[in-house]
Amino acid sequence: MKTTDKYLFQALDNYPFWLEGTIESLDYAFSYDDKNTMVLCLYGRIQAEQLMNYEEAKSYFQQALAINIHALEVYPYYLKTLILNEDYEEAQKLIDFALTVKGINKSEIYIKKAILLEVQHKFREALKEIKQAKLYSIQHDYDSGISEVEKRIKGKMDLLKKEKETKSKKGSKKKSK
Repeated sequence: MKTTDKYLFQALDNYPFWLEGTIESLDYAFSYDDKNTMVLCLYGRIQAEQLMNYEEAKSYFQQALAINIHALEVYPYYLKTLILNEDYEEAQKLIDFALTVKGINKSEIYIKKAILLEVQHKFREALKEIKQAKLYSIQHDYDSGISEVEKRIKGKMDLLKKEKETKSKKGSKKKSK
């Protein structure tokens, strides 16, 4: 095992519970191999998930993909960052490309696509992507995550439906007066 891997594993083991230890291990790993896509990905995750510095996170993810377009670990976190940063067009382009990358977890990418559509309030389209995620899912543990996203989207659809019903009832009461 390479020294870089040792420090990378320490960083992964520490994250997100001990950030100081994570950064220390990442810095050591980076000093041994500044082109390690997993190291860059974890730096990006820290920027996005802990510091909410999405532009800096995007920079790390872009560096990783510039080094290796097949760095499968990067895509889900990069997509999440793009969605949180409201870079919807960029996220859609990355999704389209990610689905062509050999070996990628297509189910996970379809979930990100559903979330992208969800934040744009395109709930029916999002549910179609949930169906695709289910069709590509090969991990039982991942199925519960898919169901949670589906439940949340359906809940939002129900909320909008109730809102419309309330408005139409108020409108019909005004007309009858």
